[in-house]
Parts: sequence; C-alpha cells; structure tokens
Amino acid sequence: MKQLNLIITSILTTVVLSACGSSTGVTPSQNDTLNSISNSKGKEKAGFMQRALDSWLKDDWTPKVEQNEEIRSKYMEKVEKEVPHKVSATEITTKEQLQENTPEKLSQKDSAQTTETTYVEKKEKYPTLQEYLDKADAYFEAQERDLSNSNVEKMKKMPVIGE
Repeated sequence: MKQLNLIITSILTTVVLSACGSSTGVTPSQNDTLNSISNSKGKEKAGFMQRALDSWLKDDWTPKVEQNEEIRSKYMEKVEKEVPHKVSATEITTKEQLQENTPEKLSQKDSAQTTETTYVEKKEKYPTLQEYLDKADAYFEAQERDLSNSNVEKMKKMPVIGE
C-alpha cells in the first residue's frame, strides 16, 4: 500500500510539474514579469562595483603602473603609431606665425605625421602572481603616502596601545 501511494504521488507530481513547465508564459525565460525583475539572460550593463573597479583600474592603477620603467621593460611592449599632426588656430599667436602659416602651409603640416609611443600588455603570455606583485609594488611606490591618516599613526595615538 505504501509503495502504491509513493508511485501515485510521484506520477502526479511529474504530470503537474511537466504541465507547468511546458505551458507558454509560465517558464522563467518566457515570463515577462519575472524577466523585468531579474533577467535570466544576464544584465546588459555592469553593476556599480564593476563600474567602480573599471574606473579605478583605468584612472588610477594603469597610469601609475605604466610609469614604472621596470614594469614597462618586463611585462609590456612598446608600440609606435603615427598620428596626424594638426595646427590649430590657438597655436598661432604671433603675427609672424600667422604669416608663416598660410592655408597651403597649414595643409602641408596637416599631412605631416607624428609618432606617438605607447606601451601595451604583452598578449602572448598569461599573467603570473609575480607579475601582479611587481605591479602592486610599483603602484604602492607611486601612491602618495599620507602618514597623518595611516593606521599606524592611529594605533600610536590610542591611550592603551600607543603613547
């Protein structure tokens, strides 16, 4: 009798769950109300923490690390690309420069190329722990040190621990 109850219960559960899963509009991927709250296909925009990390990497970490010559020579490669040089009206300040920069000469200067040197990560290798540690060391060396706000100074000022 117990086996019969177990079999009937499992058959009914299977039928009910398969019916709910096969009807249109009930499955999570087709449910518009559920997708408006939590999209199962993934978000199009990154979240707050990811945007904050990306901006910190772009504005703070990368420029400070790229300034270090050791990091440049060890983990980056030099790329030179030609950029067209254009003379703007703000660069022409004196009367002599105005006379020298006739429209014909300006068009010749516009066609002149200047070489810009940048450093990019080497693409053929995988990052290693040593590379990350070297870059972190270069970042902290370039970081401005504010000893008045450091934790060591705060600990020294505490009555029981410090002075």
